[in-house]
Amino acid sequence: MKMLSLEQELKENAYPGRGIVIGRSSDGTKAVTAYFIMGRSASSRNRVFVEDGEGIRTQAFDPSTLLVAPELIIYSPVRVLGNSTIVTNGDQTDTVYDGMSEGKTFEESLRIRKYEHDAPNYTPRISGIMNFTDGTFDYQMSILKSNNGNPDACNRYTFAYENPVAGEGHFIHTYMHDGNPLPSFEGEPKLVSIPDDIDEFTKLVWTSLNEDNKVSLFVRFIDIATGKYETRIVNKNE
Repeated sequence: MKMLSLEQELKENAYPGRGIVIGRSSDGTKAVTAYFIMGRSASSRNRVFVEDGEGIRTQAFDPSTLLVAPELIIYSPVRVLGNSTIVTNGDQTDTVYDGMSEGKTFEESLRIRKYEHDAPNYTPRISGIMNFTDGTFDYQMSILKSNNGNPDACNRYTFAYENPVAGEGHFIHTYMHDGNPLPSFEGEPKLVSIPDDIDEFTKLVWTSLNEDNKVSLFVRFIDIATGKYETRIVNKNE
């Protein structure tokens, strides 16, 4: 698979929607993840990321403004369960957390979920998980989507990455581009390069996202050997 420029992928797409990046830093020492949200409606744009324990959650920037479909825009994108970090674009973060707490796998936990019921878009549910064991890590990514816009069928795809290569990561997002309805992501996660500096990576992603549509960004670098991590959160609303 050809390695793509994450910067270029973001700059050339005015509305990728929500996106997850997972990979390994170029120096090989850190597991890296990023999650961003974008918005076209006032409700979607009226959000910020805030820390919540070892994870994060979304919340209204202006609580006095009525949120449309809050069940789809207020959730915990990131949660930590033992040696696993879960990152998703919806409340399926809790589904994965609860399922794995009961002994299910990442993929099994998502079996009870589908795409979002936001016709006519039927936004895909994208999810990722990073697992750490004895100084090594692996990750998986998932997308649950309607069958080419047909809500009667849910297509489920899981991608597993063992022994990630230094400097490589994968990027998955909800929409191919802007549109009405919004076209769902197609294909497998895109291969992208990952640097070894958290501030450099945070700046690259944030400045590459469309200025009008970007809302919030979360970035975390996790030391593979020790489990210690650094986090950056950027909110357009401050």
